[in-house]
Amino acid sequence: MNTPPEFSELSPYVDPRDQAQILSRFCTIAAQGALRNALPKDFGGFGDGFAALCQTHRQLGKAGRDPGLLLMVNAHLWGTVFPVLLYGTDTQKQQFLPKLISGDWLGGHAITEPSCGSDVQAMTSHAERTEQGFILTGEKRYITNVPLADWLVVYAKLDGKITAFLVSSQDQGCTFSNVGSLHACRGSVTGSVILADCKIDTDRLLGKAGAGAQMIQKALEYERAFVFAGIAGIMQWQLDEVVRHSRDRRSGGVHLGKHQAISHRIADMKLRLDTIELWLNECARLCDAGQRLTMASAQTKLYAAEAFLQSSLDAVQIMGAAGLEPGNTMAELVQDALAGRLFSGSSEVQKNLIAALLGTGDAYRGGAAAGLS
Repeated sequence: MNTPPEFSELSPYVDPRDQAQILSRFCTIAAQGALRNALPKDFGGFGDGFAALCQTHRQLGKAGRDPGLLLMVNAHLWGTVFPVLLYGTDTQKQQFLPKLISGDWLGGHAITEPSCGSDVQAMTSHAERTEQGFILTGEKRYITNVPLADWLVVYAKLDGKITAFLVSSQDQGCTFSNVGSLHACRGSVTGSVILADCKIDTDRLLGKAGAGAQMIQKALEYERAFVFAGIAGIMQWQLDEVVRHSRDRRSGGVHLGKHQAISHRIADMKLRLDTIELWLNECARLCDAGQRLTMASAQTKLYAAEAFLQSSLDAVQIMGAAGLEPGNTMAELVQDALAGRLFSGSSEVQKNLIAALLGTGDAYRGGAAAGLS
């Protein structure tokens, strides 16, 4: 297994943060191998597994303490790199993967629309066939890595069925904009994609026509499973900081951690972190064994998102007023943790999915009288 890089060359932001700094940080970590785990050597990957990917992302989180950068990396990997690897033609793999894995190209995927989020079947973006290829029409909103992305996997309905297409920021009729930017995860960018009769060639179809819903599910399974691998590194930093603070700060003639109200919060933070690690390890084990992780990824995302928010709140509470000073990382992480409950499917969506996989909720088609006859 490759030793994770230290990411020591990751320079801090100079406020105000701008897109040039965000892209520069992405390119810096890409050059250090942040995008190469769990990918074939033929295309520039390390040829290792998902356990190694988790280690690399954890180190990146601890070194950078930047949920936005982690979100950027995960959107790139699960939104574009792995869909091309899993569903692309040999020509598409040769064309896209080396540049995506090296970080020369930045990718992502466009699913969400202004009036459509978790319910992907409600999307209105659509595609029409032409003699040369396809014409795409629609709008996507809150898309991670836009407007910086070079390529996106865009999902639209073709003949009424969701289908995936490879779309470039340079395509005629395609516009990437800042509309839909967010005040969270500021180390990334979020924007909109306008498709106004966007013309693309036939070879831009990714996977089979009509298979987009299954491709979205697969991409989100990976994303939910591993998006918090890097955030676990941030949570380790949070824990280290509050332990240090609890030792150094004096209150009532004793160190702060002597007070049970503080020490119990710290114990809870440790328990949450280690539980996330167990879930991440299980997801990595399933992936490396070639097994499905639908249930495990939903459970991981649900638990980790809620745990990150609670631990971030606890960290600010323990730090006191110092945790609310302008520019304090602890305070910023609370806002980022709120976003963590939403991206890759909200906590409520994960609960619905878990219930459905257990055969109840929306998945149960029986009635109150079913089984009584």
